[in-house]
Amino acid sequence: MRRVIFAILGLLAGYAAGAILGGTLISLLSGNTHDKDLEIVMTSAFVTGPLGALIGLLAGLFVPNGVKRR
Repeated sequence: MRRVIFAILGLLAGYAAGAILGGTLISLLSGNTHDKDLEIVMTSAFVTGPLGALIGLLAGLFVPNGVKRR
């Protein structure tokens, strides 16, 4: 049960971090001047957010949680 909770937390935190990082990178690096705001929102919501969620999910599932009991 603990692993599931960490997986869900990793999923949510990863999505948020991916969306924020993607939005920041697009706003700094994109040369689009016509609809930059739309590009930031769509890329964050549908590309970098889900990638961050996948990375967060895997981290929540497979990263060891503290010291193991014997």
